Amino acid sequence: MAINTISSSFPRLFLVCALACLCSLKALGFASEGRETIEKNLLHHTHTVQVSSLLPSTICTPSTKGPHRKGSLKVVHKNGPCSQLNQDKTKIPTDVEILEQDQLRAEFIQYSRHSKRLGGKVLRRKSESKGSANIPANLGRSFRTNNYIVTVGLGTPKRSLTLAFDTGSDLTWTQCQPCAGSCYDQDDVIFNPSHSSTYTNITCSSPLCSQLLSATGNRPACSSSTCVYGVLYGDRSFSLGFFGKEKLTLTDKDVFQNFLFGCGQDNEGLFGAIAGLLGLGRDKFSLVEQTANRYGRIFSYCLPSTSSSTGHLTFGEGSDKASKAIKFSPFSKSYSKSSFYGLDLLGIRVAGNKLAIPPSVFSTAGLVIDSGTTLTYLPPTVYNALRTAFRQAMKNYTMGEPFSILDTCYDFSSRKTVYIPRIVFSFSGGVDVEVDKSGVLLVRNLSQVCLAFTGNKNANDTAIFGNTQQKTLEVVYDVGRSRIGFAPGGC
Repeated sequence: MAINTISSSFPRLFLVCALACLCSLKALGFASEGRETIEKNLLHHTHTVQVSSLLPSTICTPSTKGPHRKGSLKVVHKNGPCSQLNQDKTKIPTDVEILEQDQLRAEFIQYSRHSKRLGGKVLRRKSESKGSANIPANLGRSFRTNNYIVTVGLGTPKRSLTLAFDTGSDLTWTQCQPCAGSCYDQDDVIFNPSHSSTYTNITCSSPLCSQLLSATGNRPACSSSTCVYGVLYGDRSFSLGFFGKEKLTLTDKDVFQNFLFGCGQDNEGLFGAIAGLLGLGRDKFSLVEQTANRYGRIFSYCLPSTSSSTGHLTFGEGSDKASKAIKFSPFSKSYSKSSFYGLDLLGIRVAGNKLAIPPSVFSTAGLVIDSGTTLTYLPPTVYNALRTAFRQAMKNYTMGEPFSILDTCYDFSSRKTVYIPRIVFSFSGGVDVEVDKSGVLLVRNLSQVCLAFTGNKNANDTAIFGNTQQKTLEVVYDVGRSRIGFAPGGC
């Protein structure tokens, strides 16, 4: 199996010669040395994966790796066994729904790059007692693919809230009583601003209200002199409510007064049991900018390898051993005026071989790194080349049925061990990022294990480095220095 797998990356003639040489060496008593060389090459360019490890676990196994720093929050998958959410209340989406929502989010990111002004549709809030407010809504990003959650404190006295964190969003929001419109069923007690001694509404006349457009993509409205925000997502979910400020508690020693956030009065859609969203974008209303004096616009995270493990979201510059291995790539200038985090992708290697793609293909599309998109989306030419190289390296395995937008799937049901090619992304600044073995495949079942990459519809659609490919990496956002760093083994 080992020889067959690695040989798939070499020309057939070379394989025949290699095998002939091995036979000669065996006759002379040197076969073991030849096998060791091939095995080393195999390990260097492939991952060894135990098929049983691809199946999800029902037991939470917290990570023993990763930083233990000030300003650090535990990250878990919202639908995994490490989550404290009541799974009876959480309508866990199907695999098909996840990929459909993922496409919607990708389309939003791609649309945003080529549109300076989003708008056209209307999000309406109705209330008999307080009138109505109409807010033009943008195309919307999908909320449902934000699978990673943290717990923070809000208000005085502090109320614990479970929020999805998102590098592709700016405004932090949570559901609030009295839910004048509608509130979905969340696991935490819904925040009631009237029970907090530190909550204040932002007025319509405040300059802060007029600046909401850049953070939400929607022009703010006014209700009884209070500023009203609105956020619409691609799956038609939305949050609409009052713009306010409150005390935010990340840890016992990391407390922020007058934190600006959305206090949702009408929240409807596919949010599950979480209480809202933590915005980590680049706009002035994001958590990153509002805590800049404390953390210097630096945060990092590590997404766990499986839904049954844990990771971290850390604010501020780290001092752990992993920081010494971090290699930084500068922000792409193409996204200098965007809330998204862009990087310049220069090339991709599969099983040690660089894909023969002209640099112009990467620069035409551009690339953003996003914590809320599940898959990695590539320009059609790039994806076709990656798929061809991956299939060639996996040609000794039985293909499975395609699944949704995933067209390269395998049937591992009769296997105990498989060898999958290593995939490495090369970013500007001489930064090579190897995708962990947990980030190469998406598993529906053992007879349908698929390559977790897909192609965009058009050559100029933005490429996206998704959260599946970021698993176990220490990803550091140094916003103040306009760079993103990577290191292996973050959690």
